[in-house]
Amino acid sequence: KCNMSEIGEIDEGFYSRQLYVLGHDAMHRMGTASVLIAGMRGLGIEIAKNVILSGVKSVTIQDEGQTVWTDLSSQFFLKEAHLGQNRATCSIQQLSALNPRVRVFAHTGPLDDTLLLQFQVVVLTDSSLDDQKRFGELCHLHGIKFIVADTKGLCGQLFCDFGEEFEVLDRDGEAPESATIQSISKVITFHLSPLSPGEYSFSIGDTSAFSEYKRGGIVTEVKQPLSFTFCDHQSNLQDCFHLLLDIIHPMQPDADALLDMVRELNTVAKLKQLDEAAVQKLSYTARGDLAPMNAFIGGLAAQEVIKACSGKFMPLQQWLYFDAFECLPEVEDQLAECSRLEGTRYDGQIAVFGSAFQKKLERQKYFLVGAGAIGCELLKNFALIGLGAGEEGHITVTDMDFIEKSNLNRQFLFRSQDIGKPKSEVAAKAVQEMNPQMKITAHQNRLDPDSEAVFDYNFFMGLDGVAAALDNVEARIYLDQRCIQHQKPMLEGGTQGSKGHTLVVVPHLTESYGQPKTNANNAIPLCTLKNFPHRIEHTLQWARDQFEGQFKQTPENRTLGHGDAEALEVLGGVWNSLEDIKDGGQHPTSWEDCVSWARCKWETVYNNDIRQLLHCLPPEKVTATGLPFWSGSKRCPHPLTFDLKNTTHMEYVVAAANLYGQIYGIKGTRDCTSIREILEKVHVPPFTPKSSVKIHVTDKEMKEAKERDSDDAEKARLEELKGKLASPSMKSSAKQMYPIDFEKDDDSNFHMDYIVAASNLRAENYDIPAADRHKVNIFTMSSSDQISVHRNGLLTYCSWSRTNHSTLPVAWEVTPEPGLVPAAATDTHSQDRWRVAGGWVLLSEGRQKRFTLL
Repeated sequence: KCNMSEIGEIDEGFYSRQLYVLGHDAMHRMGTASVLIAGMRGLGIEIAKNVILSGVKSVTIQDEGQTVWTDLSSQFFLKEAHLGQNRATCSIQQLSALNPRVRVFAHTGPLDDTLLLQFQVVVLTDSSLDDQKRFGELCHLHGIKFIVADTKGLCGQLFCDFGEEFEVLDRDGEAPESATIQSISKVITFHLSPLSPGEYSFSIGDTSAFSEYKRGGIVTEVKQPLSFTFCDHQSNLQDCFHLLLDIIHPMQPDADALLDMVRELNTVAKLKQLDEAAVQKLSYTARGDLAPMNAFIGGLAAQEVIKACSGKFMPLQQWLYFDAFECLPEVEDQLAECSRLEGTRYDGQIAVFGSAFQKKLERQKYFLVGAGAIGCELLKNFALIGLGAGEEGHITVTDMDFIEKSNLNRQFLFRSQDIGKPKSEVAAKAVQEMNPQMKITAHQNRLDPDSEAVFDYNFFMGLDGVAAALDNVEARIYLDQRCIQHQKPMLEGGTQGSKGHTLVVVPHLTESYGQPKTNANNAIPLCTLKNFPHRIEHTLQWARDQFEGQFKQTPENRTLGHGDAEALEVLGGVWNSLEDIKDGGQHPTSWEDCVSWARCKWETVYNNDIRQLLHCLPPEKVTATGLPFWSGSKRCPHPLTFDLKNTTHMEYVVAAANLYGQIYGIKGTRDCTSIREILEKVHVPPFTPKSSVKIHVTDKEMKEAKERDSDDAEKARLEELKGKLASPSMKSSAKQMYPIDFEKDDDSNFHMDYIVAASNLRAENYDIPAADRHKVNIFTMSSSDQISVHRNGLLTYCSWSRTNHSTLPVAWEVTPEPGLVPAAATDTHSQDRWRVAGGWVLLSEGRQKRFTLL
């Protein structure tokens, strides 16, 4: 149990995105953990980097070894100047700079019992089987979480032992389910309005002493902790694969000798089928040290450290093996050539793929779009594998964003002194320090039609490939279309919370990213958003729609030209936005006008609209069958009364007034005292509900009414508005408006302030439990990048005759599904699906592996 008095306050500015996934309680538990990571080669440095960024109490790195050439293939904090020096000593300064909130220590002596007993979590990398047995037994005996991670060329393994009694407080991190109560019987049963097709009910006890249930009840799932028992390392030695990795640890036998050893081991292990080809491939490649393999296994190992420290998410049970032998050339002569090393920083890679392949990588010209969390990891891998690092090679990176404090927790190329600087420039400089041979150009252009003069036909035709590290669907679709147009392959990846995916698009061979695909089953009906919300997700989506409609779409309609705005509602909004408030419009000329608009808008949406709804559909209304209309998922709302002393009311006004001022170029303030003084003088027009208003109960009714009500009067009004907007006087006034693009990552821009307040006020109207800022942020994130999964390498050694698409939820336990064989690729956009007990893809000549971890 963690003692909160011993833990400092969480730096929410730094850990904000991680808090949305883990929560404060899990972060506090992590803040008490001291972690030992043994081995500072490529795999160890990946784990250390991820764990330090995650925010544990302290990390001690241990390594007795000295830097050698092969370390530079994957250890990104080592340089040529460090050759011959201790790896831990050379790495500690860079690791400490990642997160000053975590204490980092270096230990250059051997591992012993006294050292290990100081930690809550111990991670061994590059370790012998004897050390794994000895220290695994010690850790199990003393309740220390024990993790073993290792990579050998294209093979990797992971082992976890979290003790005889390990409690998982939240198995998946998903929001608790909730449902509305449709009825309660007089016996003991609750009947629920279904969340998906089907009927639900549960019992809690005798309810006969209570009055009749009316409406409005909500039930919410309470997640129960789960307990797991782990066996120690020695008890898990049932498969000969880990023994095989240990055999090749101190020496490099030839394929025949290694195969004989494995056959002897298999007389004990008694595998049904021994894959002798895999053993041979392991013998060819085991000396290799590959950055993408270390990034993947290191990311998973760091995620297991987070699970061990926080008690959140399902831990690994208990071994994971992974190989990517499909990357290897199929000609044995090429495999033999791989064994000749050259005394360069790429030796760890040449040991697997050979020098000819390395030269091919160095000649590549690649375009990376996005330098956020995934972009930083890709650039790091590009530098380590030497992509574009030759005389003919080149990397171009573009990102329009500037570094913010919240980026530092997961975008490891940036430091606090970089805040405010362009991401692309800082990232490019950082990877050039990792590998001085890198040739890279940084841009700050948004990738859209406006930048086609920069990224034109000649630019795309000079590329070998494109990598997308974007955080929104629109940009992905646009880049996908450009790649198809210019016949260039695209690697695309994204993350959301603890889930991630990768996709490879090869024009005319694989399925492209394509147009956005809408899932009608998951879409929220418009009538639910407009009149009948019953979940917090509904009010959050409503708030996002309000933001887009008020602060982006109306200004855009004015800015983009009148020919694009054909609907009466749109043109009416544009006209009102251009007419000054004193003349009956909504165009502010002062900060006071902005506050007045926000106050009146509050009254409209949280009082007047609800009163109108209840006038048309009163609480006592019954359906044609005699049942209460306001029942089941239809929650009867109530209007709110504005209160200057109510914090949420004021937060809405402050955010809405400032945003409204921004679209007209009027400077606002956060000073609530001065805003209250203005509010006291605001005249709020009286409102009387109208009997002529029709409330549509279904989306079908709404659509039919819209088609039916397009009468001559509305058409005449539409023409009148077009004429006014096109008049010379209106053109000469040239009133400029500035549309606002929603940005969740800037806590000072009022965007999230508005969404939180607007959603929670709407929830209060309908007696829906409010959401805190962290839950709101989770909702607003779309394939954004968080925690250690985006620290994994998503690019590897690729050729394009087959495709790759994978999804990876690292929060959940994964198990293999054997027996799935990929079908042959065709030119009809075929994609194959594999399920495996691992989570990363390597592509090779003419071969593919696509998988989904469930």
